[in-house]
Amino acid sequence: MSYMTNGSMEMFANAARNMSDLHDRTPPVYESSKSCYQNESCHQYEPFYLRARFITGLVFYPIICVFGITGNIMSIIVMSQRQMRSSTNTYLLALAISDLIKLLCDFLYFMVVLLFQIDTPTANKAYGFLYPYAHYVFNASLCISAWLIVSVAVERYVYICHPTKVKFFCNIHKARIVSTTVFVIMAMLAVPYAMRYRTEHRLNNVTGTYQYEVVVTELWKNQIFTDIYTWFQNLMRSIIPLVILIILNTCILNGLRRCRIFQRKPPKKHKITSMLVVVILVFLLCITPDTIMSTVFGLGYLEENFLARGIREITDLLLLINAAVNFVIYCIFNTIFWCQFKRLFCYTCCRRQREDLDVRNMSMMDIGSARYAQASTAL
Repeated sequence: MSYMTNGSMEMFANAARNMSDLHDRTPPVYESSKSCYQNESCHQYEPFYLRARFITGLVFYPIICVFGITGNIMSIIVMSQRQMRSSTNTYLLALAISDLIKLLCDFLYFMVVLLFQIDTPTANKAYGFLYPYAHYVFNASLCISAWLIVSVAVERYVYICHPTKVKFFCNIHKARIVSTTVFVIMAMLAVPYAMRYRTEHRLNNVTGTYQYEVVVTELWKNQIFTDIYTWFQNLMRSIIPLVILIILNTCILNGLRRCRIFQRKPPKKHKITSMLVVVILVFLLCITPDTIMSTVFGLGYLEENFLARGIREITDLLLLINAAVNFVIYCIFNTIFWCQFKRLFCYTCCRRQREDLDVRNMSMMDIGSARYAQASTAL
């Protein structure tokens, strides 16, 4: 389900084909591109594409979105506690917020696609109004998440490889400044995405009804601007963060290995570092396929053949998994996070159950006492 890659709104068109005349219409986006629908050889991999789109978009997307949204909300609650305040957790809190924004966009996309199967006119209207804005929010959140992970990696590098500089570079105040700066700058750099599409109210000559169509703006029809900005975004969102993270991760792992040689029992901060290394590795694994598709092969979405689009569905699913899986990593590798999570959620539920049980026991005791008093009075 290529929500925010080039031409991803083609999913909406396909979702409504059984209920409209879209079989005979070209997609409303990328009007100037050479559509694969006009090339018979492109249909060779159409079954693979349709199967990949169904499995990822209508099966995995809702499950992962619900799980990820719940997990990120819990992460935000846990890391907002006074006991969890630290520079590292400040970055992770900001990362959870960014991932939550992405997951909400993905879930909203799924809901609109599902609505196409129930109420096509309403879905078309929702799609037309929401997509141009959601496209911007999605791409901005991807850039924000990438650079927040880079910020965490830089901090861990300082902790492990330059411990004498920790007090100056690694504190809550600086972490808040860096996180806020990342949010603001990446959101500003993604502004052209907000001007990529516009919604038009057009009359369908076949059905005689009006419908909303998302079309490319004049700015994005300029091939020079499109090429330059797309490469710039690929560099900022994928290539530069990947290179930095690979270098920093290598240095961090070497630093941890040296520490373990001289210390039998690693300090607590090294356990946190191990957790962050896992977060970074998962990010690298999930974003690398998308980076290869976008930069190495220069593949988009709608303008490509069905094989490329089917692979795009899988790479976009990996991006979704990356936004949803961090909560699990925290619970497994971060003992402090897990204890705080249990204290806030598990112990609260258990305490409520015990209180309810105590109330029931007291009620039973009161009933028993009343019956005993009545019996004594009768005697």
